[in-house]
Amino acid sequence: MKRISLMIVGIVAVALMAGCASGAQTAVTETTESVQASVSADGEDYGAVGALAGEEWTIEEMLRYAIQDEYLARQEYEMIMDAYGEQKPFSNIIQAEETHIAELKALYEVYGYDLPEDNASEYAVLPDSIDEALAIGVTAEENNIAMYEVFLKQDLPQDIKAVFLELRDASENHLAAFQKGPRGSGNGQQ
Repeated sequence: MKRISLMIVGIVAVALMAGCASGAQTAVTETTESVQASVSADGEDYGAVGALAGEEWTIEEMLRYAIQDEYLARQEYEMIMDAYGEQKPFSNIIQAEETHIAELKALYEVYGYDLPEDNASEYAVLPDSIDEALAIGVTAEENNIAMYEVFLKQDLPQDIKAVFLELRDASENHLAAFQKGPRGSGNGQQ
């Protein structure tokens, strides 16, 4: 149910951004507010959706939400490519997700936190079509951007801030790729 709500939020946000490119920040803000309102009552607390349901986080909580969201993106993009074939932008972006996970794992080592289990398969949903997959990709990247934006407003150690900035910026590139749609098969870089 939560994924369906998030997909609808993503479709609305895409329509808003397509109608007014200069309103992209407004669309991200509206998406963040919608996600906060749509977190299910069953208490799920995972990835960007879980992060956006809160207002204050410890460093460890921010890292947990961040790596969960990167795990989830990787899992969903793997499922999509298994079902619909290996094609861009999924084939490019999944490689980036691996890099993001590695960067976050390095921060876990630096700070001595226990690395969360990758249980993203419990939260991932296979879309019914490639068009739905693209819409989910848009929503996932918007949520990821919104999560990093709120984290970056916190007082962060410089190394964590640098990684969060890098991951937010990468998600902005991923968002643009999902908005362009599929571009054939292959593993080439964007």
